[in-house]
Amino acid sequence: MELKNYWTAPKKGILSQLLKWVNLRPEESDRTWLMFAFYTSTSIGLRWSEDSTVALFLDQYGAKSLPWIYIASAIMGAVLVILYSWLQKIFPLRRVIIAIAPCMFLPLVLFRIGLHVSYVSVCIIFLLRLWVDAFYVINDLNTSIAANQLFNIREIKRAFPLISSGILVADVISGFSLPFLLLFVGLDNVIMPIAGVFIGLGAFILFYLSKNYPQAFPDTPQIEIEAAQYSQKRRLFGPIKHYAWLLFAFFALLQAMGVLIDFQYLTQLNSNFQGKDIASFLGLLSGITGLCELGMQLFISSRALERFGVFYTAATLPITVGLLMPLTIPLLGLLAQGNSYNLLWGLVILKFLDELLRYTFVVSSGPLLFQPIPDKIRSHVQSLAGGVADAFGAGTAGFVILFTLWLGRKLLPIHASILVVETVLVALCCLVVIWFLRSRYVNLLVLSAGQGQLSATNADLRAFKQAVVKALGEQGTETDKRSCIELLSQIDPKGVGEVLAPLLVKLPPNLQKTSLEVMLAAGVNPAYLPEIRALLELPQNSVSPEVFALSLRYLWLAESDPDVNRLEKYLTEEHSIIRATAAALLLREGTPIQKLAATKTLRRMLTHHQEKERVNAVKALREAVHLQALRIYIPNLLQDDSLRVRCAVIEMIAATHLEEYYPALLGGLYYKSTRNAAMQALVKLENEALPMLVELATNIYKPEIVRIYAWRTISQIPSLEAIDTLWQFLETSRGNSRDHILRALLKRLQKEGILGSVEQFYQTKVKTLIEQELYFIGELYAAYIDFENQLKIYNQYIDLKTQETIDTYHSGIRIIAVISLLNRAILDLESDIKERLLLLLQLLYPIDKIQAAAFNLRSASAINLARGLEILEHTINLPNKSLLLNILDKRSPAEKLQYLIAAEMAEYQQMAVNERIRNLLVHKQLLSDWCLACCFHFSQIARIRLTTEQVLESLNHPTGFVREAAIAYLSVVSPRILIKILPQLQKDPHPLVANQVKELMKLIVDC
Repeated sequence: MELKNYWTAPKKGILSQLLKWVNLRPEESDRTWLMFAFYTSTSIGLRWSEDSTVALFLDQYGAKSLPWIYIASAIMGAVLVILYSWLQKIFPLRRVIIAIAPCMFLPLVLFRIGLHVSYVSVCIIFLLRLWVDAFYVINDLNTSIAANQLFNIREIKRAFPLISSGILVADVISGFSLPFLLLFVGLDNVIMPIAGVFIGLGAFILFYLSKNYPQAFPDTPQIEIEAAQYSQKRRLFGPIKHYAWLLFAFFALLQAMGVLIDFQYLTQLNSNFQGKDIASFLGLLSGITGLCELGMQLFISSRALERFGVFYTAATLPITVGLLMPLTIPLLGLLAQGNSYNLLWGLVILKFLDELLRYTFVVSSGPLLFQPIPDKIRSHVQSLAGGVADAFGAGTAGFVILFTLWLGRKLLPIHASILVVETVLVALCCLVVIWFLRSRYVNLLVLSAGQGQLSATNADLRAFKQAVVKALGEQGTETDKRSCIELLSQIDPKGVGEVLAPLLVKLPPNLQKTSLEVMLAAGVNPAYLPEIRALLELPQNSVSPEVFALSLRYLWLAESDPDVNRLEKYLTEEHSIIRATAAALLLREGTPIQKLAATKTLRRMLTHHQEKERVNAVKALREAVHLQALRIYIPNLLQDDSLRVRCAVIEMIAATHLEEYYPALLGGLYYKSTRNAAMQALVKLENEALPMLVELATNIYKPEIVRIYAWRTISQIPSLEAIDTLWQFLETSRGNSRDHILRALLKRLQKEGILGSVEQFYQTKVKTLIEQELYFIGELYAAYIDFENQLKIYNQYIDLKTQETIDTYHSGIRIIAVISLLNRAILDLESDIKERLLLLLQLLYPIDKIQAAAFNLRSASAINLARGLEILEHTINLPNKSLLLNILDKRSPAEKLQYLIAAEMAEYQQMAVNERIRNLLVHKQLLSDWCLACCFHFSQIARIRLTTEQVLESLNHPTGFVREAAIAYLSVVSPRILIKILPQLQKDPHPLVANQVKELMKLIVDC
């Protein structure tokens, strides 16, 4: 149902309703109406000038000379656009866009005077027609650049259709008024002074607009920017350059298509009217077309852009021409047995549709296509890819028409089908360019987010291995080389030995140690034993003890029949790491006497006063199969003063699978110092650790940080069962728990390179989760509106009751404060849900695009917010995409709820605040802890009766301030129940609750 008078916004007046009809927001209205007035005024003057010059030209030269106009107009247009772009460099942009229209009109005044000079009037008519065409190009370009400066990428979708409808209003006004002007002032006097007055008025409006919004128009000439900085901002690199060329091709093809249609149309017009009443016919037709265009532009274009996107909207013109032209023209012209009027009306229909779509959908889409280009170079690219492209397209079309006419005279009979085929081919080429543009549009928007990440799925392993070998053999820092080894181990863990083994002898000691650790983690391979033996045979002073110990371990584990007796001599080695390694290896398969000697060696080391001895002994025990008598030292080692010892014990427990000490691994997650070691140890246990990690992660009474790291640990376990566990609990979890699981799952899928392309089965689950979040956010908006309405009532009550008792006044103030807190908590919860929605989208779509969108959506800048929404619009393809965009947009809760109701994702029925509070508490598992506490505080002050179950469950809530709020509620609403349960609450672990209970107990005793 409609929300009627429950909206938080004030009642909509006539202006607000008008803005809603034209799909415009209040904050955009001033800029939009001023731009509309500027464009309308200038276009009226231009339209009168164009219709007058077309009539003069056709009367003097005929339609056969039109191709030369197209070519000459293209050259002049290109020159003027380049001049316009150059002016932006040496003058502030504000001055350029204001002065360009009056400066372009001054030559028209001179041409008008020249019409009365008989021997130059013929040339003047040609130049007049040429200049008006160029004026149109510059004026449209000027309007588009001004709009791009004033509006962001989302605002311009709504505003520019209305702005560009200025030319349609101009068509209507100028079209229907031109026949009357011709009666009173004559054809020669339309251009000056009547057209000049309207062009001057447009320049004044634009001047006023630039004064009101100075931040949109830089007041510093670009030539004053430092050369290096300027060069960096103006050059078009990579994707931007390719995109700019595609834009050039798109606008050139559109202009060429328009010129081909215009030539065929004017040719038939001149042939049928024989120079009589052409201006009146053009005026009336433009007036009728303008009315249709105006209706479409005001009520359809902006909605089409928001609903279907810029590319589908822009493609309507070439699709219409490509499909309609080969059907309409032959049907009405070629099959009419020479009746030229049929062909004329066929072209009139085509011209009508061309102008209808060109000046609505295409014009509205044009500025949007330049939005992905950085602000600093956008106007420059727009001048070249827009203005020069139009001129190039018109000139090329002119040459094509001349060639076609020559071909018709020399080789083939003149036939309209030649130009029809050419026009259709241009339309098809335009569609191909739109397809390429669409593929690059979003990539350009997210360019700042980076070019992706290297993974095993997109790396050329052979080339990468060669690069690693080269990097390790060349000069460079040890840190960089270590990074190469670690990256190789991540990308190709099984093939690290193939690369590193031949290099072991040549590497420095630290890199030898890293390489051997990586090779041991990948599993020993007898094929690399010659390289390991070569390392052990080096002089002892040239090999570090750590490297020697690792080589010894690799050699003993890789050999099929190792000589255990050789290890005994190492039990007396001076360095502890070698002694410990030899002892641990002897414990595996040594003789009883050897095992006894190894045990004595390790016992002395484990109880040694030096930290290094204890650490090395514990590390060596990771290779032992049976710890035997050494187990008794583990509890003390877990409490050792040394952090290194404790971490080493944690790793050893996982390596030797000591199940009785697994709780110590979970305990390591509680402390920041041992957390990383505990996570690595649990990951090594793989599926063996899953049950206890799940139990810890789902226990709401455990610290949240511990639960977060439990989910992260599960995500790092390299098994299908771990992923299935995450998916399973993602569906059943709610609120923050879902966030934690979701982030863990995203990291796991990203590591495996399947993020954004999950299986269809999981895609359906994710879409269901998105719908769940949207349903709940609808509940929040409904609550927010009811609380906001109640807040207004309380404010009015306070205003009326200021003369009553102080207690009444203070009570009302407290209620207002708590409602405000509750609504802020709801808005915070809304922000959490939005973040969760963006995380869910990362499961379905490319992570770089969603992350770039999320980064921009978090910004306070309206420009960045619009860019983020635009990225999402062109990335996601969910059935409820437009609803999702509206939820993520900066709109009021009332507006968002209206969209949810329209999509049948929410229902709204006004409720009293007591009912609304009870309804919220039904969904308490979805509420944040602070929002839940605010519900109880408000219930306490407003004396709202809650169910016993709701209160008792909150008394057992894991968060202290929620329990405190529930106790405070009971102390006011139900003291008898509180007296009974207070003794049970005296041992609460949270100091806030403990102090509260203590105060209440004291109060009861005093009473």
